[in-house]
Amino acid sequence: MTSSQERRTGLLEPQPPVLLPPWHTPEREALQLQARRFAAEEVLPVADELDPRKGLLPESLLARMAELGYFGITVPAEHGGLGLGVFEYCMVSEELARAWMSSASILARAQGLGTAVADAARREELLRRSAKGEWIGAIALSEPDAGSDLAGVSTRAVLDGDEWVVTGHKRWCGNAEAADFIQVLVRERDPEPGESRSKGLVNLLLEKERGSFPPGLTGTPIDKIGYHGFLTWDLVFDGVRIPRADVVDEARAAEVAGDEQGEAAERAGFAAAQAFLNTARVHTAARAVGLARAALEDSVVYLQEREQFGHPIADFQALRFAVAEMAAQIEQSRAFYRQVAHLVDLGVRCEREASMVKLEATEMAVRVTNQAMQLHGGNGYTTERQVERHWRDARLTTIFEGTSEIQKRIISDRLLPRSPLT
Repeated sequence: MTSSQERRTGLLEPQPPVLLPPWHTPEREALQLQARRFAAEEVLPVADELDPRKGLLPESLLARMAELGYFGITVPAEHGGLGLGVFEYCMVSEELARAWMSSASILARAQGLGTAVADAARREELLRRSAKGEWIGAIALSEPDAGSDLAGVSTRAVLDGDEWVVTGHKRWCGNAEAADFIQVLVRERDPEPGESRSKGLVNLLLEKERGSFPPGLTGTPIDKIGYHGFLTWDLVFDGVRIPRADVVDEARAAEVAGDEQGEAAERAGFAAAQAFLNTARVHTAARAVGLARAALEDSVVYLQEREQFGHPIADFQALRFAVAEMAAQIEQSRAFYRQVAHLVDLGVRCEREASMVKLEATEMAVRVTNQAMQLHGGNGYTTERQVERHWRDARLTTIFEGTSEIQKRIISDRLLPRSPLT
């Protein structure tokens, strides 16, 4: 029988996931391994240092992510991006979230966000800046009284000559101060009787300097229990002025400029927000899988290191079975997010599936990270181990990009008709 010291020096390292058919290509494998090395060697040490003191993503790390092309994964190659799909975007995000969820989250604030303006030359410039990590934004959708119900947005935009004047209150706007722009969902008019409640909504592009707010905009950081790396803001718009042409949606921007686009243009603001959320939900599923995987991998190492009753606790069947269940749940969610990402890349309409994978993967991440803390015992309830970070961050994934309850509503509304009495 081997000694305790021999067992400790011969720990079995967790095996990270591999790409198997039908998803495997040599190019995807190379990208996955690159992201995995970067996450382990450059992101994780920064996370271990900064997250316990609520530190922000350093500029040096953002510069490295830009150098690797991660801010432009889904930006077409002709605009300076990698020209890849949502599948690769999610694959890289899982690897980054395994180290620090914030590093995966900042990617969503580029990828061509805030570039769908009507002017072709400006659109090209912004796409290139986005791909290079020089056009990183924030998106202001939610309000104190409009979170899950985006059609309830009340922040008002009124045209005054060649400018929009924006007044209202936004909440849960991540990265707002550090951003190059804020994409703001506003209401330019109330819906007419018989119209959808989403009529009259429009996305405006507020360009700004990094590290400050423009005149008329004030922000208060929201103190969160997790999801550190960048700040989340409560924003008050008090007469903020935005150029009339800075509408984020080509059809809607053209309409504002005088080129009537019909029904599609009228619903553009709400539709753009919904399209953003569909991709965001698949991305959230990938981040949740990364967090759960981190908790599992940390637990596999810890169970071999920790000894009780003369044995590594990895020998005890109850704990081994817990690990088996955790691994199976993670693999199930990974397979699901890869499938939905593939559908998005094919252009298949999949709002229901995006909600399903967001629901399942995030709830799974909460269960798995919670179980990982239990496997760590008292050590899991300290800041000495990374598992508590994974647990704090996983808990948020069931809330942002639409709560689990909203996902259930979306799914059930597509499966089960309501009676005329409701």
